[in-house]
Amino acid sequence: MKKDITMRKTSFVNGALITTIGIVIAKILGILYVIPFHAIIGDAGGALYGYAYTIYLLFMSLSSAGIPLAISKIVSEYQTLGYYNIKKRAFVLGKRIALVLGIISFIIITIFAPLLAKAVMGDVVGGNSIEDITLVIRVIGTAILVVPVLSIYRGYFEGHRFMSAPSISQVLEQLVRVLIIIFGSLVSIKYLHLDLSTSVGVALFGATLGALVSYIYLVDKLFKNKSKFDTKARDVNEPYISDKAIIKKIVIYAFPFIMIDIFKSLYNYIDMFTVVRGLVDYAKYSASDAENVYSILSTWGAKFNMIVLSISTGVVVSLIPNLTESIVKKEEKQIHRKIVQALSILLYLTVPISFGISFLSDAIWTLFYGESLYGASVLSYYIFVGLFTGLFTTVVTVLQTLKDYKAVFISLVIGVLIKLLLNISLLRVFMLINLPPYYGVITASIIGYLISFICCILILKIKYKVLFENIVKFIIEILCGSILMILVLTVIGLFIPTCSSTRIVNLGIIAFYGLVGAIVYFIYIHFSGITNEVFGKNIINSIKRIIMKK
Repeated sequence: MKKDITMRKTSFVNGALITTIGIVIAKILGILYVIPFHAIIGDAGGALYGYAYTIYLLFMSLSSAGIPLAISKIVSEYQTLGYYNIKKRAFVLGKRIALVLGIISFIIITIFAPLLAKAVMGDVVGGNSIEDITLVIRVIGTAILVVPVLSIYRGYFEGHRFMSAPSISQVLEQLVRVLIIIFGSLVSIKYLHLDLSTSVGVALFGATLGALVSYIYLVDKLFKNKSKFDTKARDVNEPYISDKAIIKKIVIYAFPFIMIDIFKSLYNYIDMFTVVRGLVDYAKYSASDAENVYSILSTWGAKFNMIVLSISTGVVVSLIPNLTESIVKKEEKQIHRKIVQALSILLYLTVPISFGISFLSDAIWTLFYGESLYGASVLSYYIFVGLFTGLFTTVVTVLQTLKDYKAVFISLVIGVLIKLLLNISLLRVFMLINLPPYYGVITASIIGYLISFICCILILKIKYKVLFENIVKFIIEILCGSILMILVLTVIGLFIPTCSSTRIVNLGIIAFYGLVGAIVYFIYIHFSGITNEVFGKNIINSIKRIIMKK
């Protein structure tokens, strides 16, 4: 009988790599579709898509963001303790909570969609109408009926350290979503001649259908591998824990995760309510140009940030059950090691990717969207928001797993307050010093996440005695490798163009510079000894054996 390779337990590093690969593939699918999608709906449609998705993400945070991670943590905890029946009850209760919250969120978003649309546009005229925004908000709201329960299943798998199946489900979800977005919007506009808002609505409905297909896949996977979930880690007499106590624990564990997602969404909300108005009122942009910039920040440019954020998501998803297991076993050295290793893996991968995307922003933007007045300019700087968001998300999740909820809340509040206070101020400052005013908005986000990240690091160092000396060494080496990579690419750029007006040529440019940049970076990092220290010799030797076999 053929073994199910998607149902094997993994170590922290293996789990992080598997999860990250799955999420990155899903995000790449989420990036590739924007080439035809942008050509179909344009900048106005992109802004409309961005309005709906930003609001959707906030309600998703309220209805489900923390519960899957809480289920993963609880399942890992009970599995380690040998509480098999309590673990199963927690899973069932988690599904019920997610379903109820999803229904409530769907009702709220449907009823109050016109008010949300009015809040977005205010008195600005010349862009999308309030009626158009109302429609797309209501369409994306249907996904909230499915995604919360789907995410509970992912949390259940991840809590058992079965990382492959949830990763495959994410790829499957994204694949279905992308197909609906491309073909749905194309048929709606080109063949059925529907208006822009309806066509964007059809595209947004892809999120609902993708989630439904992914949900069916995981339910089937769970049914076929039921025995693997029934295996007890330890044979113990389980104590009685009431449903009320389990629900309370789910809420306590989920609340900080929900707060993390809500506060991250608030960054986007602050932009949504200030960017268009700020550019129109202070920088004297037209409404269409201001919406164009916002569409880049919320939709088109944000897609590339997802590559960087997918790496941090993969690390976090694998870290939670593994860190929880070490906390339950009171393995202090393992706790510290996993925290440092998580940050090391994240820095190792995200820093050079961010620098590379920034360097190739002209070619990347032209390849995906064609020539743009603002696109490449925004992307070259905005990609670093993804870098700092990922770093902050990782360390704040560590604090949450350590149950230091006060520290989590303080760091979140500080970051958002800084973003709120600086957004318009820096927009005006950058305008006065003859730099693009939207750079001020991006800078406000970077400063907010950076200050929150520093707060978390200080708490981990002072309160939990986590030693970050190696991290400082890693950062220096990784920055040196990334800067060397950019210097080499800049020199090559004197002889070979870094951008072309022809899309297919840009594909070759990106492939060439990406390959050269990766070779330069990895050679430097390899000889610095960082690779072995970050991943461990066993993982590196395994990768070498796979490559040699091929």
